[in-house]
Amino acid sequence: MMQQSLVLVGKRKLEWERKALNPIEEDELLIQTIAGAISIGAELPQYNESDVTDLDPKYPRETGYESYGKVIAAGKHVLDIEVGDFVLAFYGHKDYGVVKAEKVVKVPETIDYTYALLNTLSCDSAKGVMKLGPNKWDHVLVAGAGTMGLLTLHFLKEYINVEKVDVLETNKARGKRAKTFGANNVYISEDEVPREHYKYGFECSSSKNAFHAILKALNHNGEVCVLSDGNKDLFFLNEDFYKKELKIVGSSDGWDYRQHSQWFFENIKKSEYVNTIFESHIHSNELIDYFAYLSETSESPIKVLVTYQV
Repeated sequence: MMQQSLVLVGKRKLEWERKALNPIEEDELLIQTIAGAISIGAELPQYNESDVTDLDPKYPRETGYESYGKVIAAGKHVLDIEVGDFVLAFYGHKDYGVVKAEKVVKVPETIDYTYALLNTLSCDSAKGVMKLGPNKWDHVLVAGAGTMGLLTLHFLKEYINVEKVDVLETNKARGKRAKTFGANNVYISEDEVPREHYKYGFECSSSKNAFHAILKALNHNGEVCVLSDGNKDLFFLNEDFYKKELKIVGSSDGWDYRQHSQWFFENIKKSEYVNTIFESHIHSNELIDYFAYLSETSESPIKVLVTYQV
């Protein structure tokens, strides 16, 4: 079995690498990719060598991390997943993937991949929300209405049932999208955000200005969770952090992707707007050209759906 893998070999240099796959081990699955995604906020800075958290990138490096596909072979020790099942995995921009069975999320046939692919980042955002633990009556501010911001808003509204969630988003189109996800108020400028009004804040924008706006907006002893990668701006603490004795926590990866999917796949039956996060749709053979396009244009889709020939 031959595998094609999209590899970053240098600044703005992508190549398809072709190699033979080893036979799967007894606890592994062989998956044929049906769809994947480009996460603009995470992947474009790597492509452009503009990630402030990675000042000395090493090459070659793999690309992507969200994959949906069909199991075409299973090791003899795999008992809970069968050939023909649909699964979510984390091997990125590849036409075939070999993964440990315990690492995948089984997807019901009734769930379209445009929804299924969002389980991963929904689980990541859910972990951050649960770290702060807001209740339904707390006032909450979310900075950024990209993928992480919208999925954080969705979890706050649909799982925690928070009644008052406002969003700071300078992009008007994204602000309108946040309204469809249940935002009460959308601010298009940091100056519009009321001071000392919120108990909790979620930083999903990778913007230092938005981060400082959250700190100003929090009440005394307020708490903020940083969910963005922080790969665009370096964050630093302002006087609000010290004066109001604020608490800041970070969050990365999900709490339990399989467990989260049980809620997420059931919830999206009544939350069909969730897959509007995918604002562009390309085929895998367009990936190299599309990354070049994204690096040269001001257009920034929230998330890009990538489909593969099956």
